[in-house]
Amino acid sequence: MKYAIIAAGEGSRLAAEGIESPKPLVRVGGECLVDRLIRIFMQHDAEEIVCICNDRTPCVASHLTDLQRNGLYGHSVPLRLVVKSTPSSMHSFYEISPYLQDSPFVLTTVDTMFRESEFTQYIAAFRQCAGEALMGVTSYVDDERPLYVETDERMNVTAFLDRADHCRYISAGIYGLPPSAVQTVANCVARSEQRMRNFQRALLTDGLTVRAWAFSKVFDIDHASDIQKVEAFL
Repeated sequence: MKYAIIAAGEGSRLAAEGIESPKPLVRVGGECLVDRLIRIFMQHDAEEIVCICNDRTPCVASHLTDLQRNGLYGHSVPLRLVVKSTPSSMHSFYEISPYLQDSPFVLTTVDTMFRESEFTQYIAAFRQCAGEALMGVTSYVDDERPLYVETDERMNVTAFLDRADHCRYISAGIYGLPPSAVQTVANCVARSEQRMRNFQRALLTDGLTVRAWAFSKVFDIDHASDIQKVEAFL
């Protein structure tokens, strides 16, 4: 299985709060965010990890290039690196999508924090979703602008909503996708859409079966206070 990491943001809110490292290199529990994801993906049979970072933070590109050459924690890493600044996460996804069109893959942003044991269960469930998407969701809301996920009794996703008091879940930013999703993101970019929530909606519009898998809690590292919060959670 392939995995993909969007690590192209600069972490401007973290920087404004005194965190000097660019977001991919922020340490949580003594481990860089990007290293944590790569390690977890390697533990889940990654045949290739595709990562995009921007060209404005050369220390991130240098760190990832070092991982390509020397591995991580003594293990080689099948890492494909794209260095390019993009206007949005959706455009970052689009830039790496040519490398993801031949097999199912899991995509996430670099600061998505989850329990590793739950991720193992999620991957096992995704392996059973032939030709379908499996979106990570959570009932824990710790997001300034959450995307609500409407589901039926079988955890099929019926809608992605900006506001919804009746929804139990929000998007956790963990996307298990079939190769057909590459065409969906290309169509979104062609329509000048930029937000990942519009990509998720387009999956439904394109007729893809999208299922939800519930994590207990998933955090994003957007503020300095999130670091301590996540360390306590993990």
